[in-house]
Amino acid sequence: MDGETPQRLGIELLGPVRAWRGATALALGPVRRQAVLAVMALRPGGTVSHEDLLDAVWGSAPPGSGHRVLPSYVYALRKALDPDGTGYEESVIRSSQGRYGMAADGIRVDVAELAERARQARRVKESGDLVTATARLTDCLALFRGEPLAGLPGPFAQAERRRLSQLQRTLRAERLECLLLLGRGAEALEGLAALSAAEPYDESLLALHMRALYANQRQAEALNAYQGMRERLREELGVSPGEALGRVYEAVLRRDDELLLGSAAGRPATVTAAPAALPRPPRPRTPVNELPGVTGVLIGRERERALLSAAFPPDTVGVVAVDGIAGVGKSALVVRAARESRDRHPDGCLFVDLGAHSPGRQRLSPQRVLRRLLRTIGTADSEVPADVDELTAAWRAATGSLRLLLVLDDALASAQIRPLIPAGPGSTVIVASRQRLAGLDADRRITLEPLGPDDAQALLGHLVGPERTARERPATRELARLCGGLPLALRIAGTRLQTRPVWTFAHLVDRMADDDRRLGELRAGDRSVEAAFRLSYEQLTAAQQRGFRVLGLTPTSEFDARTPAAMTGRPVREAEQLMEGLVDTSLVQQPHPGRYRLHDLVRVHARRLAEASPAEAGAARTAVLRLYVDAGRSSSDWGSGGFPTGPAATGAFADWSEASGWLNAADAELADVVGHAAGLGEADLACWIAEALTDHFVRRGRYHEGRTALETALPQAERADDRRMVPALRNCMGALGIYQGEPAAARATFAEALVLSRRLGDRREEARALAGIGTAELNAGRPDLALAPVTAAVELARRLEDEWLVAMALCVLGTAYRALGRTEEALRCLDEAAVRAEANGRPTMISRTLSCAAEVHLGLGRFAEAKELLRRAAHLVERAGDIPLTAITLSMLGTAELGEGNPEAALALHQEALARLQSLSPVNEPQQTRMEMEIRGRLGRAYSAVGRIREAGQQFRTVLAFPCAGAYPAQRAFALAGLRECETS
Repeated sequence: MDGETPQRLGIELLGPVRAWRGATALALGPVRRQAVLAVMALRPGGTVSHEDLLDAVWGSAPPGSGHRVLPSYVYALRKALDPDGTGYEESVIRSSQGRYGMAADGIRVDVAELAERARQARRVKESGDLVTATARLTDCLALFRGEPLAGLPGPFAQAERRRLSQLQRTLRAERLECLLLLGRGAEALEGLAALSAAEPYDESLLALHMRALYANQRQAEALNAYQGMRERLREELGVSPGEALGRVYEAVLRRDDELLLGSAAGRPATVTAAPAALPRPPRPRTPVNELPGVTGVLIGRERERALLSAAFPPDTVGVVAVDGIAGVGKSALVVRAARESRDRHPDGCLFVDLGAHSPGRQRLSPQRVLRRLLRTIGTADSEVPADVDELTAAWRAATGSLRLLLVLDDALASAQIRPLIPAGPGSTVIVASRQRLAGLDADRRITLEPLGPDDAQALLGHLVGPERTARERPATRELARLCGGLPLALRIAGTRLQTRPVWTFAHLVDRMADDDRRLGELRAGDRSVEAAFRLSYEQLTAAQQRGFRVLGLTPTSEFDARTPAAMTGRPVREAEQLMEGLVDTSLVQQPHPGRYRLHDLVRVHARRLAEASPAEAGAARTAVLRLYVDAGRSSSDWGSGGFPTGPAATGAFADWSEASGWLNAADAELADVVGHAAGLGEADLACWIAEALTDHFVRRGRYHEGRTALETALPQAERADDRRMVPALRNCMGALGIYQGEPAAARATFAEALVLSRRLGDRREEARALAGIGTAELNAGRPDLALAPVTAAVELARRLEDEWLVAMALCVLGTAYRALGRTEEALRCLDEAAVRAEANGRPTMISRTLSCAAEVHLGLGRFAEAKELLRRAAHLVERAGDIPLTAITLSMLGTAELGEGNPEAALALHQEALARLQSLSPVNEPQQTRMEMEIRGRLGRAYSAVGRIREAGQQFRTVLAFPCAGAYPAQRAFALAGLRECETS
């Protein structure tokens, strides 16, 4: 969003959904949240009802809790889109009476900008200014960054994707028609060939394609194209071509230039004439065009082609650098773009393959290239010097008055390029390289990414035929995925299907499903994906080669510099420099600052290289898995005494917050790390990681992922050397059962852990199991049955000097005493729990003890004491990132403020607590309904206190309207009492 004011909000939908405030990218969250934003952004100034939003995003299968999901999505979007400190009324998302909408002012949406640009371009075209119309249509197409609304679910996004894709095709056709009318028929023909192939039944496109063929003296092909369309329509649809296409056919037969190409008066006499301010440079003796011929269709790449083809100021030498992974299609793109811009370079179009990654070829030195270039533009052999400096000077002198296009393919380093840049204003240099040529002063840089899913499937359809892809759409999608969108891999896969017509897509997918076989299948003749990667690998230094190899062994697809640092034994700073160097070679991708990943096929290649050195691979795998053990244990609330067995700390993390942040960055892949370790036969590491991550999953409200990790690790516990894992993992599973609202199942799991821990003589796990049994009894509404096991757990934990375990058990014991009305005993337990938690120093346990004590004070009407405890607890739990506990603590603080006579402060705290709670997924947080009922009940009391009776009643009715309200009698009774007070006020 160049040129935006620092605070203006920009939303981009013509590709993957993105949002910016000024130059700052905003995090929009999951795709369904993005889909909600897209619906509102495409209706600026208008509103949409909750029901329509649910239909637009979920279609015929809306979530059962849709009335709660949408507010949580909208809240998260407001947090992302609004500047800090924005009030509810000033938010860019407006809501009223069950409707949401985006503000119309102060927001730039690229779809709206596209519509306005397209209107302007068409007005200019209608006025007859074709040169300006072409430029403006090119600007329109540059707004597309791939498939519109890429990856968004729901019927609305699907319909808009079709509409915007059709608009993109229309604009491309309009631009190509402008080129045709300008007399640039060759450029128009290249683009129309691809468009017509993708839309075989579009008669208007075929008409334009026939006109372009005619303009290039290919009358017979134009007539054959018409006959082909007529046969397709008759055989497949039972219709004949329309009148408009028939008129074009007749015009081709009559050679009617005016109808097909426009009036001669309307066409510029010399499209490529130099600007009046510049003298016409002398031509070389024989202007040459060395650009290779264009073979095959180029799918997608409209934005990149537009950038490459756009003109530079006439008084400069423009340099464009294109980089990307091997096989991504750099050469095809730069040659195609060069051919489209050759009319601006009347003194010659030169092409040199520098051969940095060509097997069996000697790399070209700058001296050899300069001699060849000088001869090409007409310098006699006797005038070509030998010294590189003299050659450079001669080249610049010879090109000073020329407007040349120079394409340099497969470059290795900036030093190769700098001597070759011509001196003539109006010249252009396009460089393609696997390296990011940081030392080259380039005016534009393009990193070419693999094709998106739709373009990848379109390329397969072009190669194999749309009939075959239509018959096997799921297998086509899977084949495109297995090829990673890499054009080289897709073309090889297509070639294999072309040369083996009896093969189905599903058959090839099955052959490629195994990573060990995939690269072997992507080989056809002298073309091989693995060979292309190997040539890139061979250009690396020894340190880079080792770093690249171990990256194939990472257990997650994304990682930061700590991962290769652990795997190679290097300091993090050195590993980061190593990663940045590999990014420059295009072997490693950088999806976010400080985060790295490998293309799927590159990862397979790296792993194969690593496994060729088993000792190195084994050490690297162990090191990275130990990093996850250390991160989980360092971030855990259990503290250093909570993990008496297992490996020593790696020292990779300075404190618990740094380790927690590292785990947060791994996001949804954490549970997969346990499966990765189990798959490698690392039973102990799989168990240690699952145990260490349990507290992290609990704090983030991601109980299902925690359960997945533990269920993966439990079978490994029987094979692990660390026998503590047998009861320990069951204790972890019981804890998850408590948080998931399943006290009966949790009690059974803890009882099993108790038996196993006593059999093994493991007193620590025995104490944890006893505390767990007591917690399950308390949560089941039986506080009297909780006292005995929890008291035993406290005594045992004291003897073990496990401060966290003592604090946790005392906290449960104090809560049980409070439930039984024994408040003084409850406060004594909770006071000691707070002291023990402080000694352990972990924020979640400290805040939990403070909150439990505050709840006792609230029950006694001691609001000042409760408020003091809760303020500190809220600060601590916020730091720890425990979202459910944060919501409850804030709401309790609101109750204390209300008791102190501060109803406005209470309202703000309850509303903030509700917003925090709604940011959780109801699927992952089974206690969300109970907590929301509790918070809304308290919010209703606060509204009553300030005389806002209608709003209070609305909150109480919302509580009672929950389908499962009867399962929570205390919260339901509180709401009923509040509602009766409202109705009698």
